[in-house]
Amino acid sequence: QVQLVESGGGLVQAGGSLRLSCAASGRTFRNYAMGWFRQAPGKEREFVAHIKWGGGSTYYADSVKGRFTISRDNDKNTVYLQMNSLKPEDTAVYYCAAQSSYSATYNRPYDYWGQGTQVTVSS
Repeated sequence: QVQLVESGGGLVQAGGSLRLSCAASGRTFRNYAMGWFRQAPGKEREFVAHIKWGGGSTYYADSVKGRFTISRDNDKNTVYLQMNSLKPEDTAVYYCAAQSSYSATYNRPYDYWGQGTQVTVSS
């Protein structure tokens, strides 16, 4: 069982930056591939970024490529999402999620989800 807790959300002006963190419980964190998703009001949840267990393999949605960076620190059981050049359309609740397979690709099912953290980008 893995519990995920996101933090770092907030209100930022367009063009600004935020770094989200997702702290995971459990000693087997390094065995999980991790992803970030977001859901804006009235919209479906969408994929944002993915990272495999070692951190060397990442994948991004086209809408955030070049602006967001996903990373992980397996010693701290934490995955991060650095968000730069934020736009109003990035406003959403951001969720981290875990796959109980360290080599899973971004489009495979996720087994655990956090409660989400709100990101609001003002114009």
